[in-house]
Amino acid sequence: MLTFTLGTFAIALNHLLLISALALATFVGWRVAKRGGENPESVLFVLFVLGLLAARVGFVVAYWQHYRDDPWQIVDLRDGGFLAWPGIVALLVGALLWARRRPALRRPLGFGVGSGLLFWLVATMSLTIYEQGTRLPEINLRTADGETVKLTDYQGGPLVINLWATWCPPCRREMPVLEEAQQQRPDLTFLFVNQAESMQSVSTYLATQGLSLTNVLFDGSGRLGQAVGSMALPTTLFYSADGRLLGSHLGELSEASLARALEHFETPDSPTTPHSATRKPPCPASATC
Repeated sequence: MLTFTLGTFAIALNHLLLISALALATFVGWRVAKRGGENPESVLFVLFVLGLLAARVGFVVAYWQHYRDDPWQIVDLRDGGFLAWPGIVALLVGALLWARRRPALRRPLGFGVGSGLLFWLVATMSLTIYEQGTRLPEINLRTADGETVKLTDYQGGPLVINLWATWCPPCRREMPVLEEAQQQRPDLTFLFVNQAESMQSVSTYLATQGLSLTNVLFDGSGRLGQAVGSMALPTTLFYSADGRLLGSHLGELSEASLARALEHFETPDSPTTPHSATRKPPCPASATC
């Protein structure tokens, strides 16, 4: 399960865990303050924002080569580019400085920060362990020429599976980034699984946008999204050669966030022939296979 869905509303579980951690920290801090001390609610929110800012700055610094040509991407948080450890360090340092200046805040703030951080760490670790225990779903898909294939037919090499649709703005924005990665990483197999659209509309879209993609597949009923527990688009999944889920990304991918996600896979020392799957259908001239 990658998203929490309520009606038409969907939120990534990792985002929900962050919000839940802040809510828990605020509640615990408030309860402790009732027994003596200052309510840390406003301080906890400021520390939360400070942690997010530091996590973003740390990510940008670590992947600066992907931002230097277009610095405006730094403020585009939709790519989900954050590093946890700079955020945690900034939060703890900020909490210590605040507690030092305001003694009445020390105990409520300490319990609030401690409980929220512990909850987030344990929940995130549990979610990661759960995700990495899931396998490549056994689902039938269709190629652009109407042939039925099994998703597991592509097992045998590392897989990057992108769930997308032409009506989805972040899907359209990230497509050139994925196209470039497909060309630069021949050791990986990229599958572009369209969700519940006609083959004609997808082929027309790719042609008008000048996109040259291989392994474009069609999931007419959206079963793949249901199987992996994601009701949001775009969703990108990263599988090992033996079909084990290594990681996932919900939302738009930038060059930087995709580069980080592809660290799940080792970079070959020299150009290699793409991993051959158990069964791969031929690619027609339209390049939407």
